[in-house]
Amino acid sequence: MPEPLSRRTFLGRTGAGAAVVAGGVIAGAPALGGPAAARTAVDPAALDPLALLRRMLAFDTQNFGEGGVTRPHAEMLKAVWDSAGVPAEIIPTPKADNVHLVARVRGTTAGPPLLLLGHSDVVPVERAQWSVDPFAGVVRDGQVHGRGALDMKGANAAFIAALLRHLREGARFERDVIVLTDCDEEAGPYGSRWLAANHWAKVDAGMVLTEGGWFLAQRDRTTPMLITVTRQDKVYFNLDLVSEGTATHSSKPMPDSAVVRLSRAVAELGGWLAPAVLTPVTREYFTALAEATEDVAFRRAIELLLAARSQRARDRAAAVVVARSSYPWLHRALLRTTHAFVIEDAGYKENVIPSTATVRVNCRGVPGGQRPRDFLAQVRTLLKDRDVTVKLVGAAGETEEDALRRLDETFVRPPSSIDSPLFEAIRSAAGVTYPGAEFVPALFEAGTSLYPWTSRGVPGYGVYPYVIDNDQLIGMHGNDERIGVEALKQGTEFMYRLFDRFRVR
Repeated sequence: MPEPLSRRTFLGRTGAGAAVVAGGVIAGAPALGGPAAARTAVDPAALDPLALLRRMLAFDTQNFGEGGVTRPHAEMLKAVWDSAGVPAEIIPTPKADNVHLVARVRGTTAGPPLLLLGHSDVVPVERAQWSVDPFAGVVRDGQVHGRGALDMKGANAAFIAALLRHLREGARFERDVIVLTDCDEEAGPYGSRWLAANHWAKVDAGMVLTEGGWFLAQRDRTTPMLITVTRQDKVYFNLDLVSEGTATHSSKPMPDSAVVRLSRAVAELGGWLAPAVLTPVTREYFTALAEATEDVAFRRAIELLLAARSQRARDRAAAVVVARSSYPWLHRALLRTTHAFVIEDAGYKENVIPSTATVRVNCRGVPGGQRPRDFLAQVRTLLKDRDVTVKLVGAAGETEEDALRRLDETFVRPPSSIDSPLFEAIRSAAGVTYPGAEFVPALFEAGTSLYPWTSRGVPGYGVYPYVIDNDQLIGMHGNDERIGVEALKQGTEFMYRLFDRFRVR
C-alpha cells in the first residue's frame, strides 16, 4: 500500500535534487505574468490534480454545525493563485479562522463572469470507522481516500488544475473567471448567503458551476454511462417527531415510555416510502438513463416507469427500477420526497426514564412533485395512532404556515435555464471527454450553495467531474470517502475542455 503523504512532505523540505512543490505545482519555471526574479517561480502547466487534492485533504476543515477552520486551507490555495499571478483575496467571517477565498482571472471583456463555486469545509469523520487516516490523502487500489475526496475537494482540485493549465499556456478568457472557495456549505451562518449579502460585488456573476451532477458508470463500475449536469436542487426541510410519557425511576418502567413510543413511530415511518413522482426534469433524466444503460432488464423497468399512468403503476415500476439499478439509493431519491432519521435526543440520566424523546427527520422534496405540505400531511396521517407529535421545523419566529409558504415558494422555483454559454460548454466537454456516454441535465438529490445566484435568476449548474461507482457514492458523508485517481485525471481533462470554450482565440 502506498504510504500517505505527511504534512512534512506537503509543507516541508524535499530531498536533495527533488523538485519543490509549491501550492500543488512544480517549482523551477518562470512565473506567469512577470519576471522570474520578481516572484516565486512555478509552472502551473505541471500541476497534478492528485497532488493538489492530497494537499487539500491534509487540512482538517471539519464542520460540526457552526463552521470549520478553513483559513489554513485558504492560505495554501492563495499561494497557488499567487504563484500563477492570479489575484486572490481571503475574506474573513465573524467566526475566527472561518474564511472564504475569492480568486479572479481577468477576462478581455466586461461580459458577465463565470463563477466556480467549491466549498472547503467537510462533514465530520468517525475516525474509528475509517480504514485509513481521513486527512492523509492515502492512495490505495487506484483510489485516493480522505474526507472531502468526493465532496468536494476532488472537484475543487479538478477545477483549479484545469484552469491553471490554461493560464500556463498563456490563455486569455472572454470574461472574468471567479473561483470561490467558500466556507459553511455543510452548515453554519457564514456561507454563501452571508458572503453575497456582505460582498456581492466580489461574486457577482452571470453563470455559476458547483457540485452536483453525477458521472455514472455501467455495471462494470468503470465505463462511463451517463454524464449529468444538475440544474435544480431538491427542497430541504426538517421534521421533528416528539413523544411524551411518564418520567419516573428506571427501576419501575411503565408502558407509556416516551422512548418506546418514539421507536415505534420511527419503525413505522422507516418502512414507508413517499409516492414516486416524475417531473419534466426527472423524466428527461430517466429517459436518458434508459438509453445509456447496457442492462436490458433495467432499461425495460425504466420504460415501464415512464409509461405509468396511475400512481399505483408508477410506484410499482419505481420499485423495480430501484431494485435493478446499480445506483439504487440515488435513483430512489430522485423519484420521491425522502426522509432520513439523523439526530435522536432522549434522556439525561441512566436511572431516570425521560418524559420526552425526539428524532430529527431530514427531508428532501422533488421540486414540482409532491409539495412539502402534502408530504407533512401524509406523515401525520401515517403516524396518527403512534402517540407522537409531528412538527415542521421552521426558522426562528416562523409559524408552521409561514414555513410552509416559504417551502411552497422554493417548490415552484424553476430549474436553471439550459440556454447559456456555460451549459453549452459543459455539454461540449462531456461529448469530447466521454464520447460513449449519454449526456443529460438532471435534478440534484441534495443541496448546494447556489441560492444567492439562482434566486437572482443567474443560471447555476452542478457537476462532480469524475466517474464514480455506487460504493464511492455511498462514501459521500460516510466512511472511507474516496474517488478513483484515473477518474480524477479524466475529470480534470473534462474541466480543461469546458474552460476551452471561454478562451479568446
